[in-house]
Amino acid sequence: MITKRIIPCLDVKNGRVVKGVNFLGLADVSSPVSLAEFYSKCGADELVFYDITASAEGRALFTDILTEAASKVFIPLTVGGGINTLDDFDRVLKCGADKVSVNSGAIKNPALVLEAAKKYGDQCVVLSVDVKRVEGEFRVFAKGGREDTGMEAISWIKRCVSNGAGEIVVNSIDTDGVKKGFDLEMLSAVCDVVNVPVIASGGAGCEADFVKLFKELPKVDAGLAASIFHFGEVDISKLKQTLKDANINVRI
Repeated sequence: MITKRIIPCLDVKNGRVVKGVNFLGLADVSSPVSLAEFYSKCGADELVFYDITASAEGRALFTDILTEAASKVFIPLTVGGGINTLDDFDRVLKCGADKVSVNSGAIKNPALVLEAAKKYGDQCVVLSVDVKRVEGEFRVFAKGGREDTGMEAISWIKRCVSNGAGEIVVNSIDTDGVKKGFDLEMLSAVCDVVNVPVIASGGAGCEADFVKLFKELPKVDAGLAASIFHFGEVDISKLKQTLKDANINVRI
């Protein structure tokens, strides 16, 4: 049985980890390198780094912080933000990332997923999708949740998986930072149409939210969260023990 993964997310802006609600109202949290080291030691299965304003500001993703973090972290590292070309993939991988997350770059150039999968392998290409309900439809948003693309999310995800995306991170803007639980309806819709790992992001508020996620949607491979880990509201080692006690397979 495949183990479920617990993944802290580090949203980085101006060299610091920040966190907001519904992608807005960002507050300073910590140094990304020290936080990455902490999570690596306390049982996180993977880490995700997002340079959250790179796309909106039209610049390349940070590399100095990434290189330092990668040298001190010994769990898989996924990195995203401002990934628009194969050169961006190459640069991030050379800094120590194991997987590259693409969002706005794929929206601007859908061929990017296909090209990257051919060059680096499906397992390296992570499609991150910021999704929000608009008039009863799951809609794809770009530039850190700032821009409604008008695209329906489920068909977009199917298209990218067929092009070679090896993993999907589903970021629910509706539940982001609200701490009332993962967006199970949205995640179920995604799981129904893809056969690659799906990572749930947005809404975790307590240990029980992870138990509910994996019990109700066994196809979901991982739970991703930020503030509840950053501020010590949920301890990863304790969370994993709770999941194990609930007969959910995790790496202890």
